[in-house]
Amino acid sequence: MDSDIERVPAEVGRYLSELVQRARTIYRDRLVSVGAVGSLALGDYRHGRSDIDITVVVDPAPTRLAHELADALAHPGLRCPAAGLELVVYDAGFAASGAPGAGYLLNMNTGPVLPAVVDFESVGAPGFWYVIDRAIGHQSGWTLSGHPIREALGPPARKDLLAAVSASVREHASGAGHLADNRILNGCRSVYYCRTGAWVSKRAAGRSVAAAEKRFRPLIGAAIRSFERPRESARELSAGEVDEFMAWARRTVDRISGSPVS
Repeated sequence: MDSDIERVPAEVGRYLSELVQRARTIYRDRLVSVGAVGSLALGDYRHGRSDIDITVVVDPAPTRLAHELADALAHPGLRCPAAGLELVVYDAGFAASGAPGAGYLLNMNTGPVLPAVVDFESVGAPGFWYVIDRAIGHQSGWTLSGHPIREALGPPARKDLLAAVSASVREHASGAGHLADNRILNGCRSVYYCRTGAWVSKRAAGRSVAAAEKRFRPLIGAAIRSFERPRESARELSAGEVDEFMAWARRTVDRISGSPVS
């Protein structure tokens, strides 16, 4: 089938072409699909700020192949041009099922900014990250190789997505390890999804929530302007205002999702 790789920004196109080639070399006819999800799929990749989010779907394969792929893609052996690569490999049956949970064969973070992670065991991993990424991939994913990624990823049930979004907001409300602007805009995207059932980029969600929620408009505007800068140049936002917004986002998401409000 035709690949969406020509839609990828030029600064990451050559990198993704090489990533796909290495995945093909390792998995051969077991490679079902390689797709871009996250900010690339949602049309809001920002060089110097965004990660490259990639989902790989494979037919049943020896465990050693996931290890080989992790070795083949590790930065700086394959130099990542973005803040980092977040790559997840799924078995085709699990990917198509729409089941909740992490369910990966490989979860890998690598790159110049991201702390390195290579994990082959999904048991015990917080599943909400992966449920949301698969939902975005099913709705908007770009196919880089093989079967259409939107078909390879089955849609999670609405109740599972609402639970994942609620867990995501709680994670970002804690503040641990997250830039303030990303916390705000993740909260906006979570509220937007709960209200509309659609996934949009964080900045688009921020603009929508700011238009509807006048009291948070200055804070969201500041978060969007900060998010447009490289990570190392992110602006400080008022901790009290960020906490107030995240508490509101959590209450809003929990009310819509039916999660216990606390």
